[in-house]
Amino acid sequence: MATAPSTALSTAPHADLHRWTAQPAAQNPQWRDHPAYPAAMEALTSAPPLVRADDLVRLRAALAKVALGAWQVVQAGDCAESFYECGPEAIGARLDMLDRFAEAIGDRTGRPVLRIGRIGGQYAKPRSKPVERYEDRMLPSFRGHLVNSEVPSRAARQPDPRRMLWAYQAASRVLGQVDEHRSARAAAEEAAGHRGPSLGPWSSHEALVVDYEAGLLREDPRLGTYLASTHLPWIGERTRDPDSVHVRMLATLANPVGCKVGPTADPAALRRLCGLLDPERTPGRLVLIARMGRDRAAEALPGLVAAVREAGHPAVWLCDPMHGNTVTASNGLKTRHLDTLVGEVRIFLRTLEAQGVPAGGVHLEAAGEPVTECVGGAVTSEGELTGRYTTLCDPRLSPEQGLELIADCF
Repeated sequence: MATAPSTALSTAPHADLHRWTAQPAAQNPQWRDHPAYPAAMEALTSAPPLVRADDLVRLRAALAKVALGAWQVVQAGDCAESFYECGPEAIGARLDMLDRFAEAIGDRTGRPVLRIGRIGGQYAKPRSKPVERYEDRMLPSFRGHLVNSEVPSRAARQPDPRRMLWAYQAASRVLGQVDEHRSARAAAEEAAGHRGPSLGPWSSHEALVVDYEAGLLREDPRLGTYLASTHLPWIGERTRDPDSVHVRMLATLANPVGCKVGPTADPAALRRLCGLLDPERTPGRLVLIARMGRDRAAEALPGLVAAVREAGHPAVWLCDPMHGNTVTASNGLKTRHLDTLVGEVRIFLRTLEAQGVPAGGVHLEAAGEPVTECVGGAVTSEGELTGRYTTLCDPRLSPEQGLELIADCF
């Protein structure tokens, strides 16, 4: 179970719940007329918080260190988490992977490395099309275990609001282990003389399904409204419009918040977005995750970094080299090539250095096991992808491939 909150909070629905759930939201499942929806929302709004408000203060302090260039970040984990991989062994493998990445970056940069997992809530995925082909049939797209099932049948692919409760239960098990790991690491850091904000691990996920996130809004007497589903929620490329429900909801939170920024972003719109999410220009509040694609990064990124810098936002800039570099292999599987990912990270680091802005670190989709989903390192060709291709959605790096990327970039 997740650790109990540090302050007594009301279990009544948050005052802003209906403000967010009463309006259309991009990527939100069409399930509000489902007979199970009212009971699911009632159960979610009365559930204990999954994260403590006090911990958000600690994470923001750590991110402020990154924004000022003193620390680095590695944010990594599954593309889409599975309800069926919430046991101690599976979660332990992901936390070990995150620690190995952080230690490798720290060894190469000489700076403390903040650990943030894509963990304990990455159960929903945005999709560009409502349907997808499976063999000779068209089915509703799989949108993550929070929404529907990956089983290739029309019935299994129907959105089910009860899955929000299953996601909460899975996240509770996962985040309980994350808390234990962070406590053990903090004790070891203190014994070694480390002072200051915790290096983590902390949790993060894309705040995609508005109903789930709104159901986990909670109130803290000192911080105000916070999102109790994760430490660091982020907004995706498909929902970052400044007028979107997602942006307006995250703008009200005490959590640090993140946003993916792709090559089609307009500098003026990005300045407006940053103004909404970080109106007081506070170090540690805002994380911007660049996902350009190697072939577009050199052209698109400099103007965006300059726009944010000139507007006075001390954002933490991370490079996500995964999402702009997905290709289809000759056997039909989605994949990514390690050398392409390395290329984008190098462009990112050069761009930030040229503008005098600290490069915060990297955001990677990576597995805790030796998967064969990306080409590079031990996976020498596309023909080897089928060896252990287990992702629910997009291809992930293996731990060894992630370490190779770090060695080639830092």
